[in-house]
Amino acid sequence: MTATSLISGGSRGLGLATVERLLARGDHVATFSRSSSAELAALAAKYPDRLLTATFDAADSGAVQAFVRTAADRFGGITHCIANAAVAYEGVLAMMRDDEIDHMLAVNLRGTILLVREAVRAMLGGPAKPADAAAADGRSIVVISSVVATHGSPGLSVYAATKAGLEGFARNLARELGPRGIRVNAIAPGFLATDLSASLPEEHRHRIERRTPLGRLGTPADIVGAIDFLTSRRAAFITGQILPIDGGSS
Repeated sequence: MTATSLISGGSRGLGLATVERLLARGDHVATFSRSSSAELAALAAKYPDRLLTATFDAADSGAVQAFVRTAADRFGGITHCIANAAVAYEGVLAMMRDDEIDHMLAVNLRGTILLVREAVRAMLGGPAKPADAAAADGRSIVVISSVVATHGSPGLSVYAATKAGLEGFARNLARELGPRGIRVNAIAPGFLATDLSASLPEEHRHRIERRTPLGRLGTPADIVGAIDFLTSRRAAFITGQILPIDGGSS
């Protein structure tokens, strides 16, 4: 049976790379983001029967609910959920505006929780199964955190708070869903060369590169292999873990 993977923020960066990887391995993929991209449109044209896309904000709970239902109906359920969508505003806390704080909390933390809730409802929507049978289905959730949740970075305190919340969420949800055979893990990338980090001052980027043993920022290609692994049966006994992928900087 073909797996169905649900991915937020799939139009660019790590989300787009994840969409590409999971389509290449044969999954049905459903992804949404605030805006589309030429790269995602090209994938939709290439895989018209296996890729479902939509544009809306991850903080829109009604749109999230409707999209997950549509994906589950079209592809016959949800197997994996990769909660990737995030926004970041850099600045010292004393100068940060209310709307910037609210947006990060709404998208990064609340939006992820709502998406995962709807995915779990879809995963559990069928007849109840014993844990061993459910585990054979390989159902899983991966949330994308960040190494700043643990190690910190000047100007990213609120962003780090949202990601730290996601790590606690993942650990606790793993215990909640383990008896139903659904695995939950988090990946904590270091700083990646994506649109999300493009606003970092050049000196800040150079400082990150200097303190990273591998001497560079990461790329989406450095992360997608772990997502591929954690959403596969090769990871059937891995749950409740936070996996840092940061070039050795932690």
